[in-house]
Amino acid sequence: MKTVNISLVGVGGQGILLTSDILAKTATLAGFDVKKSEIHGMAQRGGSVISQVRFGDKVYSPIIPDGASDLLVSFERMEALRWRHLLAPGGRVLINDINVTPVTVSSGEQPEVANLSALLKAEYPDALYLNAQIIAKGLGNIRAMNMVIAGALFTLTPFAAAAWRQTMRERIPAKLLDMNLRAFAAGRDAMEAEKHG
Repeated sequence: MKTVNISLVGVGGQGILLTSDILAKTATLAGFDVKKSEIHGMAQRGGSVISQVRFGDKVYSPIIPDGASDLLVSFERMEALRWRHLLAPGGRVLINDINVTPVTVSSGEQPEVANLSALLKAEYPDALYLNAQIIAKGLGNIRAMNMVIAGALFTLTPFAAAAWRQTMRERIPAKLLDMNLRAFAAGRDAMEAEKHG
């Protein structure tokens, strides 16, 4: 199997690193060679975070070259635009349909992007969208947003749901597991509806 490259991008505090960790461990459980890298930026202050997961028969480097991501998963709309250069021709894009005002904008360092929706449509005409925040809120815990995204991501990977759940059981504290498993299932269902809708 050729190496599959997945880039997860967003801002600090969105649970990106846990999500990429679960993705990497699930790929390992499925019998693939896996490499993972992460760049935190100003993660603790709401800055950009990127984590990359590569899996296949044999993976030599954890870094995905620009223009080689088969799948770009953006936890926030603006970050999808910022990391556009990572996507391979014909690659898929999953965008969490929320806006998080970056620190550089709220501090006045950079202007806000006015026509974000039009720019996203132009760059990603076939993007898959999901509002993981609304789904997580509906389940009673907005912090489970990342597992809603993981559930959506599941539908775009070759791994069995049982492998994802096993990894979640290993990585998520027992008292939070049920909520996170429900968030995962809700994200999966929402993405199935989006893909067929």
